Amino acid sequence: MENITEPKKRILSGIQPSGALTLGNYVGALRNWVQLQKEDIYECYYMIADLHAITVRQEPAALRKNCMDLLAIFIACGLDPEKEPIFFQSHVPAHTQLGWVLDCNTYMGELSRMTQFKDKSKKHENNINAGLFTYPALMAADILLYQADLVPVGKDQTQHLELARDLAQRFNNAYSDTFKVPEGYIPKVGAKIMSLQEPTQKMSKSDPNENSYILMLVPIDKVVKKIKRAVTDSGSEVKRGEGKEGVENLMSIYSAVTGKTMEDIELEFEGKGYGDFKGAVAEAVAETLKPIQEKHADLIKNKDYLETVYKRGAEMANKTAMKTVSKVYRKVGFIQP
Repeated sequence: MENITEPKKRILSGIQPSGALTLGNYVGALRNWVQLQKEDIYECYYMIADLHAITVRQEPAALRKNCMDLLAIFIACGLDPEKEPIFFQSHVPAHTQLGWVLDCNTYMGELSRMTQFKDKSKKHENNINAGLFTYPALMAADILLYQADLVPVGKDQTQHLELARDLAQRFNNAYSDTFKVPEGYIPKVGAKIMSLQEPTQKMSKSDPNENSYILMLVPIDKVVKKIKRAVTDSGSEVKRGEGKEGVENLMSIYSAVTGKTMEDIELEFEGKGYGDFKGAVAEAVAETLKPIQEKHADLIKNKDYLETVYKRGAEMANKTAMKTVSKVYRKVGFIQP
């Protein structure tokens, strides 16, 4: 009998180039993407979402630098652009082409209920623009363009995935089956990394206290100092429990970069104090970030290579995306060129 190979399910992943990435971005996203690529179970597309970045005012030179830094970080973390495309969203015109069609199929009430619009409007009161309001429709276009089966989502992105699903079903009902209805993808491995100073809050580079977060490209000596200054509690035992959120956060970080379980960590530091524990966490994080930083430094100097990567990525993404746009344009009644 002839063997029929099932096509791989497709995953779209993206990050905005809105500044330096934190250790939380690495543990929660990038490292998982690298693992997915190694497993070779899925067909993956990796997008640098520069169109989304401009919903908040950007300084052009800084945006260009952030985009190239992010591209280099993707590769430095272990993504292989020879295997799967890494591309800039703005290099694939189909994103805005489908985005407009979906804008015309998205209701004002749906967009007004988006919690991120409400949050960003408060933070950027002097620039509450139309793009900030409608960008969930563009995000839906990002997903639906590639007929993605799965989308990695955190809690803050669940609303956007639900909108993408609703729009796919709405369009399919109106114009016949066109889009796959995507599902959320929860990585098997991944810890939520919290603030080093406020361990009940997620680690974020927008935190006014710079000791609360670790940036991926910050000098290693600063990484060590930040971990050693991290909030723990008045006790001395390295274990989980009520009131020990700071210790548990450091345990999560240590677990994420070493692969050790929380139980292993409790046993390893049984009878030892926070000084020994913080030193071990700092060393493990430094060992994780140092090779990434060194590879990034080499890559960022090689502009020709990075240009080859993003041009090839855009070419591959365009081929897939334009198949969807052509189908959509035909179905809504546009005359084909």
